[in-house]
Amino acid sequence: MHGLINQAIERFARDTYGPVFWDRLCRRQNLPVRAFEAMQTYDPVVTEEILDGLAFALGKGRDEVLEDIGTFLVSSPSTAALRRLLRFGGTSFIDFLYSLDDLPARVRLAVPELTLPQMELREHGRRSFSFVVKSDDTRKPWFGHVMVGLLRAMADDYGALVVLEHMGASPGREIIAIMLLEAAYTEGRAFDLGARAP
Repeated sequence: MHGLINQAIERFARDTYGPVFWDRLCRRQNLPVRAFEAMQTYDPVVTEEILDGLAFALGKGRDEVLEDIGTFLVSSPSTAALRRLLRFGGTSFIDFLYSLDDLPARVRLAVPELTLPQMELREHGRRSFSFVVKSDDTRKPWFGHVMVGLLRAMADDYGALVVLEHMGASPGREIIAIMLLEAAYTEGRAFDLGARAP
């Protein structure tokens, strides 16, 4: 597993619940390291251990923890670079949705070693979509749940009102149902496409 993924989960745990919580989780799960390096790779079993440990420590389902991580990735100031990368997908939430097919390629431009699952947006009506996450990974599917949290946070970021539901997983894919109730429900968070001078 790419170190950036483990580092993002570590940052979520540390920033949200504190360094003492993270330290205890590492000891309880007998993790080989307590601070993950972004450019290293780790045994995928380590990632599974972290996620299982978080679910146990928080008394939540693993899927719920994954959605919380997805929301954190967009809403936390410590991950502002990812939010900026995502906001370059368009000026509205619908533009953003259509840009998601290209997200794995955009991520590879920034981090060539990081491979995300294939993604496909399907339109079923003017406000009804499904988002398909495809993967060759045979382990427990989890990226789709991260995407639910990320999509929810991005909808808030754009000021859109949406209903999201993870529709389950089958071998090689997860499906998320997206219903756009209102494209401009609130003002949304400020974002400037142009670079600001120091």
